[in-house]
Amino acid sequence: MKTVDFIIEQCSQTKLLVGYIPGVAGAHSQGQSAEALVDNLKEVCELLEFSGVQLVGKFDGSTYQLQV
Repeated sequence: MKTVDFIIEQCSQTKLLVGYIPGVAGAHSQGQSAEALVDNLKEVCELLEFSGVQLVGKFDGSTYQLQV
């Protein structure tokens, strides 16, 4: 299984959370909550045909992990 780091930032204009996987073109999404964003990033990985990927990211001191 491959581990992929992702970064979450908050858009200053829309206040939505924006997440991206550094170094992977097109691997970004947004959501109103961290949980929604992680779900959206999971879909991004599926669309990019990543298999056996574990997403690992941090937001406000909390660590989110899931398997794709």
